[in-house]
Amino acid sequence: MAQAMTREMGAPITMSRDMQAEAGIGHADGFIEALEAQEERWQLPNGDTLTREPIGPAGLITPWNWPVNQIALKVLPALATGCPAVLKPSEYTPLSALIYAEILHEAGVPPGAFALIFGTGPEVGDALARHPALAMVSFTGSTRAGISVTKSAADTVKRVTLELGGKSPNLVFADCGADLEDRVRYAVAECFLNTGQSCDAPTRLIVERACYDEVVEIAQSAAEATTVGDPKQEGDHLGPLYDRIQWDRVQALIEAGMAEGARLVAGGPGRPPDCARGWYARPTVFADVTNDMTIARQEIFGPVLSILPAEDEADAIRIANATDYGLAAYIQTGDPDRAERVARRLRAGAVHVNGGGLGWGTPFGGYKASGNGREGGLPGIEDYQEIKSLHFGGS
Repeated sequence: MAQAMTREMGAPITMSRDMQAEAGIGHADGFIEALEAQEERWQLPNGDTLTREPIGPAGLITPWNWPVNQIALKVLPALATGCPAVLKPSEYTPLSALIYAEILHEAGVPPGAFALIFGTGPEVGDALARHPALAMVSFTGSTRAGISVTKSAADTVKRVTLELGGKSPNLVFADCGADLEDRVRYAVAECFLNTGQSCDAPTRLIVERACYDEVVEIAQSAAEATTVGDPKQEGDHLGPLYDRIQWDRVQALIEAGMAEGARLVAGGPGRPPDCARGWYARPTVFADVTNDMTIARQEIFGPVLSILPAEDEADAIRIANATDYGLAAYIQTGDPDRAERVARRLRAGAVHVNGGGLGWGTPFGGYKASGNGREGGLPGIEDYQEIKSLHFGGS
């Protein structure tokens, strides 16, 4: 499975094995725990009874950047709740989906419970969204495509769940103290993970003015130390961007950052020195970015970090929330009270504090243009269920 994803989308083999393929197992564990905790039938204080039922056949549309992760987050809860599943993976990553289908077959999933179909989003994805036999469609991808899926599904009034784009902020406060360098290096690495091709990547580093210059220097050093190379080789280096279209887009946005006045402190346009061929991008850091710049507002999907200064906590929160997206947010602080206070004010579906990660079984999803519904955990199961109320009279 890991080798297939490395060949398909360029994730380094170490990451493909330890993070991408591992997600298929981790999500299974998370859903099992959630199912064990869920009540299928319960009584209200008024005497009425509630039961859960499968919503019905589900169309599942997944992207190329985290193939197995997204497939598992949709297929597992659909099958576990009794919903026949029709999976359309990205046309760019069919091999990992085919291997996953073979695993389901070998595990004993009965005929008719799962179907795998291939094709483009505008053709096959649109047909799934419109199909009257499907009770719901779950989509992960760009906000633009998610809006299209929602419109296509409207005529049949089916349920639509969406996990879409992001422009996640990462707030850094001077009270990190001695941990500041570790926190900033983590921030850079998290932004560049999967060559920046993650919807929840913390691409906006919003830094309290009191530590701004130091943070810029650390981020520059971290980016310059980031290596790029052959994804077939073991290591913690970055692989290439997915294809030429993605590479051209990242290059155009880097050029836009320079043209709009952001200060380039690491990387820049073009390929890394040792990567003359392939869709490799230079790990890039911009400083003195303002929130009206293109690189601060558009999802880049590449190894590009924008650093924005903030005067104080209130200003940092204002900048963080001034975006159409709300998928994830990150906080670096040495003050637990501040962490809790700021987290509650950030408009995002997940808030990571001081490197805290998302555990298996924790629901994932966003606010605003980042989508609706949740994937993972109990909420991820409930998206595939209906609730029926039973009202019993006298015999």
